[in-house]
Amino acid sequence: MNQKVLILGAGIAGLAAAHKLKSLGKPFCIYEKNSRAGGLLDSIELNGFRFDQAVHLSFADQPEVRKIFDQTPYTTHQPESKCFDEGLWLRHPIQNNLYPLPVAEKVSLIKSFLARPETKPTNYRDWLNFQYGVEFAERYPVRYTKKYWDIDPDQLGLAWIGNRMHRATLDQVLEGAMTDVIPSYYYAKEMRYPNQGGYKSFLKPLLDEVSPALNKECVSIDLSLKKAFFKDGEVVEFEGLINTLPLPVLIRLIKNSPDHISELSSRLLWTKVHLVSIGLSKPDLVKDLWMYIYDDDIYASRAYSPSLKSPDNCPPECSSIQFEVYETCGQPQKFSSEELKANSIYALKKMRIASEEDILVCDVRTVPFGNVTFYSGMEEERDQIHAWLSEFGVVGAGRFGAWDYLWSHQSMESGMKAAEKFR
Repeated sequence: MNQKVLILGAGIAGLAAAHKLKSLGKPFCIYEKNSRAGGLLDSIELNGFRFDQAVHLSFADQPEVRKIFDQTPYTTHQPESKCFDEGLWLRHPIQNNLYPLPVAEKVSLIKSFLARPETKPTNYRDWLNFQYGVEFAERYPVRYTKKYWDIDPDQLGLAWIGNRMHRATLDQVLEGAMTDVIPSYYYAKEMRYPNQGGYKSFLKPLLDEVSPALNKECVSIDLSLKKAFFKDGEVVEFEGLINTLPLPVLIRLIKNSPDHISELSSRLLWTKVHLVSIGLSKPDLVKDLWMYIYDDDIYASRAYSPSLKSPDNCPPECSSIQFEVYETCGQPQKFSSEELKANSIYALKKMRIASEEDILVCDVRTVPFGNVTFYSGMEEERDQIHAWLSEFGVVGAGRFGAWDYLWSHQSMESGMKAAEKFR
């Protein structure tokens, strides 16, 4: 039997797995179907403008991750973001920053906060009501959930939340309603971004060390024979397999998967993300590093400014913004590229950021896997799939291989942990 480990996918998790296997002295090969490595961390280059694939900022504090990331010179940003709601700009998180709202609305939201239900949450909507009160939940996070997750919050479970959303104290709510001079309650103390080359530059130490085979698309896998078959005719034998491809994609590649595994895989949901990347002819048009958008007539749920993350991301005396529009997989696409472009231009004007005359570049493209959807019961179904795969020496890593809500540093850690299993 061939003793090498096959890694499918050369995004951050696959590269981290290769790095760890190399340090362990374990033979491996890493194959990437695209012509460039980097996965979701790869950049989009447009006429001198550089965009990431959705907002990427690092707040890693794990020594093994920082040892790699910190080899790349970076800029430190404060984790300050804004929320746009029907003409108003509020600091994030809104529950701590009600100050710009009219007095009557603030009073009503605070009364709702005080009347929060105490029943144990069973789904995400229950949790939002428990955290913030019914009125605040309906006005802000419920609306946002439908835009970002493209699903009703009743259908989402709770395991994914972690520390992603702050539960304010009464003192914090009252203070934030009376003044806009309050501390940040974001879950990270600072955000880091490479000085040059986009977020992918954090991967440079890994790419210098590991040489993925590019343009290598896997078309089928025989787990009984421990063989992977590629579009160009190559057949690779392996001892073990580290998978960073989306879990449903992997299951479709495996020959003769049991019916119950195929059924579980077919139930998995995720969102795709349409990226509308806009280059602007003037500097300093975008004031905030990233922003959350609540308005129903704006398709995007979130936007960020590459030029604020690093001036290297755009030509001199220019600026840039990227809008993110999410949709659930497997559904008819809601918007055409032209509709996405037109609505993002409308958003620029409504949000008082720029006019159509300021636009130099406007690009629309779709990333087919944006986020894993944590519908109620998903984790149990996913774990059954992983348990079956582990019987054949297959380990998942990264956001979509592990099928989990992982930030970039967590994806790197998951790749390293996957490699450790082949020590």
